[in-house]
Amino acid sequence: MADMEFSSRREALKFGAKAAILALGGGFIWSLSAKASPLILLRPPGAKAEKQFLKSCIRCGLCVEACPFDTLKLATLEDGISVGTPYFEPRKIPCHMCEHIPCVPACPTGALDANLVSTAGKLDINKAKMGVAVVDMKNCVAYWGIQCDACYRSCPLIDKALYLEYRRNERTQKHAFLLPVVDSDICTGCGVCERACITEKAAITVLNREVVLGKVGDNYVKGWVKEDERRVDDADSKIKLDIKKATDYLNGGEL
Repeated sequence: MADMEFSSRREALKFGAKAAILALGGGFIWSLSAKASPLILLRPPGAKAEKQFLKSCIRCGLCVEACPFDTLKLATLEDGISVGTPYFEPRKIPCHMCEHIPCVPACPTGALDANLVSTAGKLDINKAKMGVAVVDMKNCVAYWGIQCDACYRSCPLIDKALYLEYRRNERTQKHAFLLPVVDSDICTGCGVCERACITEKAAITVLNREVVLGKVGDNYVKGWVKEDERRVDDADSKIKLDIKKATDYLNGGEL
């Protein structure tokens, strides 16, 4: 009987110790997650759509090893994104748009899809859509009237992805604004411009395209552009009106 009681106590102590370890481990992991930085999610060139990417990526790190500029990193618990997946922070180290895009062929699963960064069967880094640069006009000194073209000069696709718009400075009546403007159709999201920005916190930032860019839909077409008309060839031509919404808009919700 004494042996049975001793055995039961031992098992209870073991269970208690395991529970304490699990609780401490869980608390540690939770504390790391709670401190996770608000990371802007930027994947390597050729990355599939996020859900497909996460299904395909095996967290092997081969793309990180292949990057000659140490741009890519593997996410940790503190980064606030899927652990072990590759990403980069352009303010620290941007993508230098290697001609041969070594990170893409290094991927063994196709999570980085060569077809997404190829033209006529050849790798073409200019096809990359890692993100899109967005200018903070309130904090960009060029919009204050101070001459600065650091981001413009650094852009690998200068005068295409990033160009300057000249505008008269009505305040001084003498000078012109040299305003950086991003063409989202061409911008690859490499982040070289963000790295080059002279302000304390970059006034031009590369963000996830899915978060930033809108979608026109089939309601509006550039009638003066033939290619845009083809976009709605298979569109649903049936008009669907929300009568209540129209009434609320025209009458302020009252009849």
